[in-house]
Amino acid sequence: MQPSSGNNSPRLRREKRTVAKMIAMYCRDHHGEVGRLCAECTALHDYAMERLDRCVYGLGKPVCNHCPIHCYRKSMREGMRAVMRHSGPRMMWEHPVMAVRHLMDSRRKAPDKPPTQ
Repeated sequence: MQPSSGNNSPRLRREKRTVAKMIAMYCRDHHGEVGRLCAECTALHDYAMERLDRCVYGLGKPVCNHCPIHCYRKSMREGMRAVMRHSGPRMMWEHPVMAVRHLMDSRRKAPDKPPTQ
């Protein structure tokens, strides 16, 4: 996959911040790390940021769970699901503005698959 041209859009920056907060919350609650990530969560964070940077949808990117393309490796997808299951409900208490914005983004219709090159 090639990096998309819209990687630096406000929406993608916001999604990156949201994912980073969710991973940090998960790491704090499951691995006891406060203020930094453990090695496992650092690897997941770095992988998630890379996937967002390389998203073929660019500016039209849907939230990942609505995306028709599953670009995560199976092991990383399972790790991200665990993070989302844990952190998703807690986001409303710890980061309510981020949570509401993510919910608004999730209402966006996923675009059709981009043409293969």
